[in-house]
Amino acid sequence: DKAPLSKSLLLVPSAISILLTLLFQHYQKFFAYNLQAIKEDFQIWRLICGRTICLDLKDTFCSSLLIYNFRIFERRYGSRKFSSFLLGAWMLSALFDLLLVEIAQYLFGITINSLPSGFLGPVFALFVPFYSSIPRVQVTQVLGYFSITNKTLVYILGLQLLTSGSYIWILALSGLVSGICYNSSILKVHRILCVPGWVAKIFSWTLEPIFSSAEPTNEIRVGMGATVDIQRQQRMELLDRQIMMSQVAQMRRQRQQQGGMINWNRLFPPLRHRHNANYQDHRPSEQDTPPPTEVSEEQVARLMEMGFSRGDALEALRASNNDLNVATNFLLQH
Repeated sequence: DKAPLSKSLLLVPSAISILLTLLFQHYQKFFAYNLQAIKEDFQIWRLICGRTICLDLKDTFCSSLLIYNFRIFERRYGSRKFSSFLLGAWMLSALFDLLLVEIAQYLFGITINSLPSGFLGPVFALFVPFYSSIPRVQVTQVLGYFSITNKTLVYILGLQLLTSGSYIWILALSGLVSGICYNSSILKVHRILCVPGWVAKIFSWTLEPIFSSAEPTNEIRVGMGATVDIQRQQRMELLDRQIMMSQVAQMRRQRQQQGGMINWNRLFPPLRHRHNANYQDHRPSEQDTPPPTEVSEEQVARLMEMGFSRGDALEALRASNNDLNVATNFLLQH
């Protein structure tokens, strides 16, 4: 829902990759990312074919899972801004691919004539906003030392994709660099490499109705939800949600032992009765309400980027004593 571009990138390239692998193997040569043919024979069309369709089903599977996880950015930014990021990352990573190949040949004498095919550069570029804008929420610990967070599975998928080929590290490095360049406010690349408004309108009229989906009606909305994407993911992953809530309870016990108890009693009433017309009758008196805690505007901004309102972010941070992870845990679950 509300991610037609991610849905198209998940379905169309995967379907073509499966057909090329199972039925039309003799056409795979047209989708090979052959750098020698591009540089010597000026077959520029290979940049489009070779950098869009995966010829390895393992790469197809991993990149599809990553695109599915990164669909949150399309819901957060909108399809046009998300497509602009993918377009900019695709073009920049193509340039960095050629540069890295030349650098490898000049410094180490390694001649690379071809690279793994697929939409891998933009996929690796999406790790940059994923790392910088998605809060890290600890879920559990393994052996008491290794933390498992809500981002661990995505990083494991990226590592699996990174180790699937001999020269895929070039695509990963070029993708990460292109993602950093596009996100950089200094270089202003996002103002140059963007999808024009008229192009976005054409695709919204023609292709978006094909890949758009109706919002599910069998799910109950959470009153304090961040985005529909996060809410749905938390409902589908019931086990992860239970683990997360147990971690919140553990953190609450630790804070109680340390004397910094989280004041959930002050947080719950405005959240549960926010839409209640009789809320004024149930509001606690000013004498019972402790003085508000100063919150960090940076943490408020990070929660607002996830889709929460400013008021909800302020209440959660004050109630959790400015602990961003605890506040995020609570807002995702209530």
